[in-house]
Amino acid sequence: TTFLRLFFPALSFEGGKNQLNAADIAEEEDVLVLKKSNFEEALKTYPNILVEFYAPWCGHCKALAPEYAKAAGMLKAEGSDIKLAKVDATEESELAQAFGVRGYPTIKFFKGGEKENPKEYSAGRQADDIVNWLKKRTGPAATTITDVTQAESLIADNEVVVIGFFKDVESEDAKAFIKTAEAVDDIPFGIISDDAVFSKFEVAKDGVVLFKKFDEVRSTFDGEISKEKLLTFIKSNQLPLVIEFTEQTAPKIFGGDIKSHILMFVPKTAKDFQDKMDQFKKAAEGFKGKILFIFIDSDVDDNQRILEFFGLKKEECPAIRLITLEEEMTKYKPETSEITAENIITFCTAFTEGKLKPHLMSQDIPDDWDKNPVMVLVGKNFEEVAFDPAKNVFIEFYAPWCGHCKQLAPIWDQLGEKFKDDANIVVAKMDSTANEIEAVKVHSFPTLKFFPAGDDHKVIDYNGERTLEGFTKFLESGGKEGGDLDLDDAEDDSDSGGKGETNPFTTTTSTLNLPVCEH
Repeated sequence: TTFLRLFFPALSFEGGKNQLNAADIAEEEDVLVLKKSNFEEALKTYPNILVEFYAPWCGHCKALAPEYAKAAGMLKAEGSDIKLAKVDATEESELAQAFGVRGYPTIKFFKGGEKENPKEYSAGRQADDIVNWLKKRTGPAATTITDVTQAESLIADNEVVVIGFFKDVESEDAKAFIKTAEAVDDIPFGIISDDAVFSKFEVAKDGVVLFKKFDEVRSTFDGEISKEKLLTFIKSNQLPLVIEFTEQTAPKIFGGDIKSHILMFVPKTAKDFQDKMDQFKKAAEGFKGKILFIFIDSDVDDNQRILEFFGLKKEECPAIRLITLEEEMTKYKPETSEITAENIITFCTAFTEGKLKPHLMSQDIPDDWDKNPVMVLVGKNFEEVAFDPAKNVFIEFYAPWCGHCKQLAPIWDQLGEKFKDDANIVVAKMDSTANEIEAVKVHSFPTLKFFPAGDDHKVIDYNGERTLEGFTKFLESGGKEGGDLDLDDAEDDSDSGGKGETNPFTTTTSTLNLPVCEH
């Protein structure tokens, strides 16, 4: 569920005597309400306009709405010519289709009144993120600061700000600073050459300081200035030592370079919440820039599928887990459940030294796992069944909450019934939210894989028709026919939103994978 980068065909609009003026464009909480009838007029009137394509029923859109309106109000209060707008894509389907909208919210920036190839919005979903991103797109990468008052205002008005102190703003170091500012979307930059400002902030020589409203309040860059080193410095210091996981913070958490995350699942209402946080934060100090420390409120309904992804239940919290977000996600579980700074440091140190074994979840083997036409597999009996050299094994990896899986269930049961008396074929299923296998990585549901008989442990992906006829043809051919989707079918399927649902963690693992609702 990422924002799709498609070719955006030109729109056609009716002109002449029915054309609207800017005054006729309605506003809701400082956000323009756009339709096909006024879209072109809005682009002509407002040269810089950010447009959200939303659906009224979309939970992500509802969560964004107050921050989006807040950003619009902030820009209006500043007298900015940048406007925020919204389009109800369920009502304005032609307009949404013209701009390649496939999920909600989809946010695009139109600059200079041009409607072709708008830029995808790629930063966070908090008001400050939106405003900073837009200012970077429409103004200088770094604001020139001329006095102490201006510097203090910039620092006071932002959660994080990076200021370069350079006596000569044309120096090579200053140029490297500007290039860094151009590369960072969601943080404002300022550049200073005034002696009084140097003195006020106790800066004795040229350098870069990151000011923030948390932890140690300011971090000073130490070393030879270059774009690469400054970017590393900023990414290591722009987030708190411990950050809460929310829909708003997800882009910052998963969009950075730190791909090793330790998660503490804890209810905020717990009496010892602050004590647990103090222990967690104390441990975080030694792994800055190496491991991101995140806490997740285990009482929040929206977080329940994340708990499930890690095999946890609310009553098992507080709990600690560690995950690496490389090409393949790997989870780790500490040996002790006691949350102390010492235990967390020991756990993280073992991880950084490569001494931890991945934690693979498994349910217990059900007593009747092989009594029905569709066998039930778990982590503990998977290899014995899937890699049986005498059997062709066809397995559905599913999630209990997945709508596509529920649609497939009766067909899969029919398939099991059809081949229940075939001694060489096994039809099985496994709940991949509760069971994990080293040999099979599941990224979306349902995932269908075929394990042909033999000793070579071969695995074949099934991407064919999800019909009884398609499955039957595939099995009767030994996995050789019908397993690949035709190109035409693949294109049709893409237009309908796909046949799979991603797991709740991978949908938020980058700034280009912001949470969206599919059609």
